Amino acid sequence: MTTRQKFSIVSLGCARNLVDSEVMAGLLQKNNYEIVTEPGDADIVMVNTCGFIGAAKEESIDTIIEMGRLKEFGKLKKLVVAGCLSQRYPTELAAELAEVDLFIGTGEVPRIAEILREHEATRQRQYVGLPSYIYDHATPRTRSTRSHTAFVKVSEGCDHKCAFCIIPQLRGPHRSRSVESVVAETRQLAQAGVKEINLIAQDLTAFGRDRKDGTTLYRLLREMAQVDDLEWIRLLYSYPNFLDTELLDLIANAGNICKYLDIPFQHISPRLLQRMRRGKSGSAVRHAVEKLRQAIPGLTLRTSMIVGFPGETDEDFAELLDFVEVAKFDRLGVFKYSEEEGTSAAKLDGKVSEDEKENRWQEVMDIQAAISRKKNQDLIGTIQRVMIDGVDSDSGQLTGRTEAHAPEVDGVVYIEDSESRPFPPAAGDMLDVKITGASDYDLIGETLHG
Repeated sequence: MTTRQKFSIVSLGCARNLVDSEVMAGLLQKNNYEIVTEPGDADIVMVNTCGFIGAAKEESIDTIIEMGRLKEFGKLKKLVVAGCLSQRYPTELAAELAEVDLFIGTGEVPRIAEILREHEATRQRQYVGLPSYIYDHATPRTRSTRSHTAFVKVSEGCDHKCAFCIIPQLRGPHRSRSVESVVAETRQLAQAGVKEINLIAQDLTAFGRDRKDGTTLYRLLREMAQVDDLEWIRLLYSYPNFLDTELLDLIANAGNICKYLDIPFQHISPRLLQRMRRGKSGSAVRHAVEKLRQAIPGLTLRTSMIVGFPGETDEDFAELLDFVEVAKFDRLGVFKYSEEEGTSAAKLDGKVSEDEKENRWQEVMDIQAAISRKKNQDLIGTIQRVMIDGVDSDSGQLTGRTEAHAPEVDGVVYIEDSESRPFPPAAGDMLDVKITGASDYDLIGETLHG
């Protein structure tokens, strides 16, 4: 009997990439490969890379080199590089990384087992084409997240032309799954014990528009909200456009749709927004923030901003600082502009030095830390409904999240559980927690005696 080859996947970058890794793992297991957690135990190691910005590319290259050493010191026989970096630089990487046996683009996910078998015969190193793939509810998938939470990718690719972004070139044009497929996957996950579904896409609010059959995000959410045993449905990676009144009313009133939106505004300066090709003016961004908060009482609003974009003057940056101070976002990520070849922004004048980018990044982060700390302190003494994640490996404390905390990107609630129980709370359980303390990004609480 032939011994099954063992494989391990190192997934880098965003949750969208993680779903691709989970699909590849499921397909390989279906094709008689055995999954192992530790790369050092694997015959085949796949690094699913991120190629979005400079720091992500560096992490991907460092990880590839680290995994390549397992050929010398481990049992590794085949090193595979997949994902955005392979899609973007297949020829350059092949020339520089002799230790890599195979480069696979973002559109080759469904063919992973076939490609590995074909490679045994042909030794072809590059499989990179125009991405046109999107998985569905019938696709095998081996989830790597905690058992009670899952990411569901509802669409792939992007049709926007943002000046700084390479994603459309790496992921292809926008293409949506059907409502029926997403709802079927949601039911499968709920039946398997998942309590929280996090919807992801390059542009969530564009869901369905490419299908031209009446598919909308509103219709999807309305049907998902009817799935039994789901506590939370969360929307991540929304674009500022197309958040209509009908959709906002549904989010505000459905009991299991989180009052949480992640919308990257990127800047507030009208001149910078125009140079970025963002399609919204500064006044429109301000209006969007006001509209969202009025439409959804208790909304947690997450956004991201870019500092150091070409042409960003001291006045532009001062306007951004003022906006962050006034808007008081619940969650804010800040990116230092990364010049990416192949984007229109790379050709712009007015480059900002790396030192200045760092200084501006720190200024925004300092303001946001104070805003976040104050918002957290205001919660002390309140009772919050918390979903248990498990025990933190570093502190040994029970941890969980409120509806206002997305997995991986936001803070957590550290919980003192003084309740006398035959069994400790399990991942996915919902507990009422009294908040007793707060830091910049995390909360501290204790369970209520019942």
